[in-house]
Amino acid sequence: MNPSNNKNVTLLIVVAALGYFVDIYDLVLFSVIRVASLKSIGVAQEDLLSVGVTLINAQMIGMLLGGILWGVWGDKKGRLQVLFGSILMYSLANIANAFVTDVPTYAFIRFIAGIGLAGELGAGITLVAESMSKEKRGYGTMLVAAIGLLGAVAAGLVGDKFTWQTAYLIGGGMGLLLLVLRLGVIESSIYHKIQHKKVSKGNFLMLFTSWPRFKKYINCTLIALPTWFVVGILVTFAPEFGIAMGATEPLSAGKGIIFTYLGISAGDILSGVLSQYFKTRKKIVFVFLVATLASILFYLFSKGIDASTYHLICFLLGVSTGFWVIFVTIAAEQFGTNLRATVTTTVPNFIRGSLVLVTFSFEYLKHQVGIINSGLIVGVTTLVIAFIAVYNLEETYGKDLDYVEE
Repeated sequence: MNPSNNKNVTLLIVVAALGYFVDIYDLVLFSVIRVASLKSIGVAQEDLLSVGVTLINAQMIGMLLGGILWGVWGDKKGRLQVLFGSILMYSLANIANAFVTDVPTYAFIRFIAGIGLAGELGAGITLVAESMSKEKRGYGTMLVAAIGLLGAVAAGLVGDKFTWQTAYLIGGGMGLLLLVLRLGVIESSIYHKIQHKKVSKGNFLMLFTSWPRFKKYINCTLIALPTWFVVGILVTFAPEFGIAMGATEPLSAGKGIIFTYLGISAGDILSGVLSQYFKTRKKIVFVFLVATLASILFYLFSKGIDASTYHLICFLLGVSTGFWVIFVTIAAEQFGTNLRATVTTTVPNFIRGSLVLVTFSFEYLKHQVGIINSGLIVGVTTLVIAFIAVYNLEETYGKDLDYVEE
């Protein structure tokens, strides 16, 4: 690779990582400022949990739809257009969120923000994977994920130090500034090869017309199900879990987000390095899933914990679920160039969107068996599904990505 290409790849990794940083900042910010923002617009204390679930679901449904829209667009028109459009949309939505005064408007803007948030990661990872050698691309995607995930830490710190309105404005401002950097990024050479060829590009239905392809797609999606259970249930609703566990002091979702994402970032570096060193994606994911089971059990069966112990548990939860980078890299490596952006963009957003079903299940079971047992049942179920999904996928380390799906 010549110096010019090295410079282009470095800039691409920086832009993709910072884009994901702002993406994650916005994605988890609501979890951090949920209570403060809802109280500010007049939501009663007893309704904070149910309204919070409604708003999270609105955001996740937006991401579900946005994943399809941006993914198809990325294969049809190019990865760079998605990188630009998604950052612009979620930045403007963030700014608009600072001015909401009622729940319906709040839900609508979180839905729009969800659509915008759906595109950045898939486009960034696809560009990095296609622009680096098959032996080194794991390091590139690792850096994107590890740096980007620190956006959650920033969200926790900003949400704790500033008003919820200012926190949203900061997120929007960061996104708009990032668009200036994006102007120096070039399209991947692998995509250029097929851009004007008569090959079906971004045909979402192709994922469903072949059983082997559909099976592979579903399995790619389900690998990360436990990650969003941990973040979307255990950490987001930590105040309620703390009461049930008899915590000696209130547990803060915002502080939990900070420590969890510090752990996820560290876990992503660890899992990325291990996958490169041992030249395997699957075996490393298996190891991290076992660790996730242990950390979930540690969390749910803790009694009378204080804030410091809770923060430690959150960090361990984060490290054990820090295989997000491998999850997205596996998705990019499983499919041809004409479907790669579609898959890499929809897969993380479908798994994020699955939080809707996870929260509904959790909410239903909570009234039947209590919050702790509900968390245990839903958490173990997500892990069993993830284990089966990883088992059914092929190993993709070192796979050549210069091919198309017929």
